[in-house]
Amino acid sequence: MPKKLFSFEFISLNFVSFFAFCNMAVFYGFYSYLGRIGIAVEWRGFLVGLEPMTAFALRLVLVPLIHAGNAVWVMLTSLVMLLVALNSYTWATTLAGLAVLRIFHGAAFVLLVSAGMALVVQFIPKEKSAQGFGVVSLAALIPYSLVPVLAEVLLRDGFGESRVYAMVSLMALPGMVLLVAIKRRLETALQSLDRALLQRPSVGEIQENLRERDVLLLLGANVLIYISHASVFYFMKNLFQSLEHGDVGMFFTISSVVMIVVRLVGGKVLNRLNKVYTINGFLLFLAALLLLLSRLEAVCLVYVLAGLYGLCLGVILPLLNATLFLISPAELRGVNANLSLFMMDTGYFLSPYLGGVLLAHGWPVVAIFQICTLFLLLAVAFIGTSRVESASC
Repeated sequence: MPKKLFSFEFISLNFVSFFAFCNMAVFYGFYSYLGRIGIAVEWRGFLVGLEPMTAFALRLVLVPLIHAGNAVWVMLTSLVMLLVALNSYTWATTLAGLAVLRIFHGAAFVLLVSAGMALVVQFIPKEKSAQGFGVVSLAALIPYSLVPVLAEVLLRDGFGESRVYAMVSLMALPGMVLLVAIKRRLETALQSLDRALLQRPSVGEIQENLRERDVLLLLGANVLIYISHASVFYFMKNLFQSLEHGDVGMFFTISSVVMIVVRLVGGKVLNRLNKVYTINGFLLFLAALLLLLSRLEAVCLVYVLAGLYGLCLGVILPLLNATLFLISPAELRGVNANLSLFMMDTGYFLSPYLGGVLLAHGWPVVAIFQICTLFLLLAVAFIGTSRVESASC
């Protein structure tokens, strides 16, 4: 295991991830965009969820196949695919065309994130796991604090969503250049790792891993948290439209900035906390926040809750990933990290699909947030019944 967290390889891989997530953060208003181009309401949730659903299906196949030894080439290929996908929304405006495009887009994204995770976990020291996963998550969070606000400015200036998607696709180019530049250095660094870490794990090892009770409980909590987080991401714009004023981009900026600050300032503190107690305490607070969001009518108070929402997720997600990392054998840390991403895919698929069904049947958008409150309480139960109370490294 590496002894230093902020190695050149670790920092470079997180920069590549940052450029990649800039290409995803722009889809915060995709559900509303589908309505403007004439897609029937009963199909909007399906199309929004089709990209993460593709990732959901493919990751099961990819988890055993992608490892540190082949991750660099997979990342380069997927960045090219992302560039193609984001430039295709300008002509894909029919149900069938969008369905094909969302599947291709999902394949590109799951390849990129799976390969990146398989590689970056090899450069995280065990004793700095919470801080390490906090930094990894920053690469995904910072785009969500910047892109929605910039996109809203462009939309108000008359740019259509599809043109904005094409413009943002250019952010894949710096990631490709950086990855090519550091490829040889990454290969040299990986040569010092145990040979088992550079090969795909056996089917037997993966099956044994999935029989571990604590692994299953943590993965179950993961999916419930991501369903709730995805619901805020996909349906907050609908809530703001019901308030008839306010800026949804500002909500995401506030929450993301707070998450970033928590992970920048609190990384070393998170390493020393009892992870289970801390996660569950903040999950209970987050459940209360979602319940309040579903009842508020004043936009200024929604912005206050945005900051508190960012605080909760800024603590919960890196600690949950760090806990799974700590209970995993070294040769299966990449697998379990990708299984955690599989839970994210599941949440981002189920949330828009089920939420879209509810809205199509006349349910108010606030009902989605109320249901997510129950999901978070169930996640508390999952984590509380696990046997990882000692995970405080």
